[in-house]
Amino acid sequence: MMVGALLDEIMAVIDEKVFTFDQKETEARSRELVARGKYWIFIARESATGGSVGFVSLYESYALYAEGAYGTLPELYVRPQWRSQSVGNMLLQTVNAFGREKGWNRIEVTTPPLPEFERTLRFYEANGFSITGGKKLKRDVTP
Repeated sequence: MMVGALLDEIMAVIDEKVFTFDQKETEARSRELVARGKYWIFIARESATGGSVGFVSLYESYALYAEGAYGTLPELYVRPQWRSQSVGNMLLQTVNAFGREKGWNRIEVTTPPLPEFERTLRFYEANGFSITGGKKLKRDVTP
């Protein structure tokens, strides 16, 4: 559900439908990816109720420039009412500790579109990330 909220928030801010979301398909996909052992999801829970308040996902990537394996953080989301309460910081601390366990030298993340998500960029910078290059590009794989 939080993946859908993240995508909805991005699309509302940029006023463009760039993602499709099906909760059942996303749940099945996440179970499959986690079962492969190369994709991890960490969930922040509220202590009193155990309800989820945020999550972060990671997968292992490889590049010569990164000296082998490193972590890529494709999604981080904190429910709006829990923002500015250190939930995101705690999730990133968990990511850092996990990266150390995996022997990674780095974690990479791409923000949603700028300047609309300038606050997100500042959040990552405040948590030790630095800008390393240009824009993220994509291309669909075509037949």
